[in-house]
Amino acid sequence: MTASTPPHLPKARLVAVGGGKGGVGKTFLSANLAHTLARAGYKVVAVDTDIEGPNLHTWLGVKAPRASLADFVSGRESRVENLLEETPHHGLGLLAATHGNLAAAQPSAARRAELLAALRELPCDFVFVDCGAGAHPANIDYFLVGDEGLLVLHPEPTSVENTYTFIRAAFYRRMQLAMQKHDVRECVREAMDQRNDRGIRTPLDLLRAVEEMDPEEGQRFAATMKTFRPRVVVNEVASTEDIKLGFSVRSVCRKFFGIEVDYVGYINRDRAVRDAILLRKPLTEVHPESDAAVYLQRVAGKLVEAARNAGSSA
Repeated sequence: MTASTPPHLPKARLVAVGGGKGGVGKTFLSANLAHTLARAGYKVVAVDTDIEGPNLHTWLGVKAPRASLADFVSGRESRVENLLEETPHHGLGLLAATHGNLAAAQPSAARRAELLAALRELPCDFVFVDCGAGAHPANIDYFLVGDEGLLVLHPEPTSVENTYTFIRAAFYRRMQLAMQKHDVRECVREAMDQRNDRGIRTPLDLLRAVEEMDPEEGQRFAATMKTFRPRVVVNEVASTEDIKLGFSVRSVCRKFFGIEVDYVGYINRDRAVRDAILLRKPLTEVHPESDAAVYLQRVAGKLVEAARNAGSSA
């Protein structure tokens, strides 16, 4: 990725970055991928949707954002573009999530839809949406709307377990929105309870149940299922076994869930990361030649490639 790369995307491409567990590095990934693409010449906006625990602004060196997503949620500001902040990095804007109302932090589903529609209209090439951790409906909706959904996990059992939970939750939400008939949507809703009376335990079980209920909806379910393809990034790898984790997650999702997951890369554990956060700067600026920064650039390159492929097939 070099500064000579010309931006040429016809419209903003949304990249949602989520994680089934807090502390896995989704904000680190969001900030550094956004910075990498901005440095390569693309116009980028980074959006923090984690109103209950925002820190994307810290990674990007913005100490006290004047405006916030919370202003949009509360109705104090209706135009998203008025909430954008400049960052110290050329070509990289920020929509922070500070100053939230802890009594009602998350926006309603309707307000989320308005936000996401507005983000797609921003005059930029990439919009990185840093989602909150966990399978809260707001986080799932932000993740699903992305042209790319990056799921960050850490090589530890709790993170892996929560990643599978997140994938299942996102899948069921996608299917519920795609189904047109009430009884089928209700079946999907019931399947979200893993101890449901229908005996549905996996997405494949749900597909079979829907096909039996309504063959037409079953075809729609199967077609939508093929479009659900999260991309996995393993952060802070320290061994060969850690690197293999992404392949294991992909294999398990295919075998037991019937869901295709892409493993787009890993970021190795690097002491330089701590140096960067203490300086309130992206790692890709402070230590661009570090191992972690090099792997971040590889992931960024894959996002550019996917965007170009999407543009050529449109």
